[in-house]
Amino acid sequence: MVKKILLFSLAALVIIQFFRPKLDNNSTAANADNINNFANVPADIDQALKTSCYDCHSNKTTYPWYASVQPVGWWLQDHINDGKKELNFDEFGSYTPRRQYHKLEEIGDEVEHGEMPLPSYTIIHTNSKLSAEQKRQIVSWTEQLMNDMKAKYPIDSLVRKKG
Repeated sequence: MVKKILLFSLAALVIIQFFRPKLDNNSTAANADNINNFANVPADIDQALKTSCYDCHSNKTTYPWYASVQPVGWWLQDHINDGKKELNFDEFGSYTPRRQYHKLEEIGDEVEHGEMPLPSYTIIHTNSKLSAEQKRQIVSWTEQLMNDMKAKYPIDSLVRKKG
């Protein structure tokens, strides 16, 4: 019985290798809506974002070799799609000012509390771990951009009313 289960499992693993997701989130084209075209992104912060965030939050994923192994590839592509839906640095300029403000707020909060980049990502991509100084810089940068937006737009158009 155990032998049949193992053979069936092996056959299933082989068969699912023929059903792969499209790994097409690797654009090399410059995007007019990229955050760099709408906000001052210092070079060190830009590099930290590219190293720690862009695989899931841009149109430029560097796919690892294991993205071609199912079911890992399906999970990975789904994760990338969800990440881009939540925040896409290549489409930041297309967001409304309110959404931009809210995304900056979330970036600062999630980086400050160690929620991003995800621990499951940093286990394999060790170079994506943010140092305490990088976290401080990113949080300070998002706060500065939010303050700049408050000076440019009426606060009611940026902040959601609670209650």
